[in-house]
Amino acid sequence: MKSINISGVSHIYDFIPSKNPDSSHTPVLIFIHGWLLSRHYWQPMINKLSEKYACLSYDLRGFGDSLNTENENSSAKYDLASYAEDLKILLQKLNIEQAWLIGHSLGGSIAIWNAHCCPHQVQGVICVNAGGGIYLKEEFERFRNAGAKIVKKRPQWLSYVPFMDLIFARTMVAQPLARAWGRQRLLDFVKADEKAALGSLLDATTEEQVHLLPQMVSRLPQPTYFIAGDQDQVMELKYVHHLASFHPLFEQGQNVIKISNCGHFAMVEHPEIVTSNVSSILERHLRD
Repeated sequence: MKSINISGVSHIYDFIPSKNPDSSHTPVLIFIHGWLLSRHYWQPMINKLSEKYACLSYDLRGFGDSLNTENENSSAKYDLASYAEDLKILLQKLNIEQAWLIGHSLGGSIAIWNAHCCPHQVQGVICVNAGGGIYLKEEFERFRNAGAKIVKKRPQWLSYVPFMDLIFARTMVAQPLARAWGRQRLLDFVKADEKAALGSLLDATTEEQVHLLPQMVSRLPQPTYFIAGDQDQVMELKYVHHLASFHPLFEQGQNVIKISNCGHFAMVEHPEIVTSNVSSILERHLRD
């Protein structure tokens, strides 16, 4: 675990060098977590992918261990553009010239934004359980209101309630996760900074932002892929297809990969399958 200052906030990250001695010309894989989560959920994939690629996972500002906000300007923004700018600075400070971005849920949207603003560094994007682009007013209002209530009602003692981790291990997934993942989700849920949690939720789900995302995808020159769970109730498959359809690869029938018996946490529900698909995508484009 290392830290780096970005705009006054200490960002925590893990950098795993490639085990392949001939990896100097391969891109660094950058892993971006989702809302109320942290970098830890990528570890099963990184354990395998680092055999060939250098891997970097980090905690978004206000989440996981990136909580040093005492010097942060009170007017700080938590929209997609701001998080994409944080990642841009991270790439610059770590001298990463070639990268593929792999983002989960909210992290997928951040990856799309960053690919747009860093076209020379970012060679491709893989979104996991991420989609959207359709604004349904009543549904979004319910989602925003429910999310805001959840964020504001997170007592610290919740992490000490017996069997609460079992509840988190069964939420938003097709089959229960290992109890350790439920514990990690519970800790990340309680720990997240309220301003960051509320800001990222509310700013990313405005009508303007929702409609802007497909436009961003349509302008990406980089290959962009979407890995989806067939039982994902948070980001349903139809919304993944909708966003993916704005990219040229969609017409070739290549850029949506459906995983069976999978909910909203594909990278820990089926890490082997997701890793295999990521490897195939990378090999295809690096070979070309």
